[in-house]
Amino acid sequence: QVQLEESGGGSVQAGDSLRLSCVASIDPFNGYAWGWFRQAPGKEREFTAAINWNGGSTYYGDSVKGRFTISRDDDLKTSYLEMNNLKPEDTAVYFCAANLGILVPTKSRGYKYWGQGTQVTVSS
Repeated sequence: QVQLEESGGGSVQAGDSLRLSCVASIDPFNGYAWGWFRQAPGKEREFTAAINWNGGSTYYGDSVKGRFTISRDDDLKTSYLEMNNLKPEDTAVYFCAANLGILVPTKSRGYKYWGQGTQVTVSS
């Protein structure tokens, strides 16, 4: 059974940084595209970032471009989301997701496996 577990969320001030991690119980870890999504209260789940199976291509939502960086470490079976210059509007529950294959979905329905989420709160 595939399990994903996020960590690294917390409460920070505007302008601060956080790094989220997502550890997967997937074997083998390579071959999967990884995505990060976020969901604020009362809003739909929003695409944040994604990385392809070999880390050669990355994709970002418009609201986080230039501030967030997605990466992966296949040896540690971990995906990371580095978040810099955080803003109050970044406050949300952040979810990691994985899907086997070369496609890199930017829609949540494109991912088969999901973590439980980690809360990020940014105060002004």
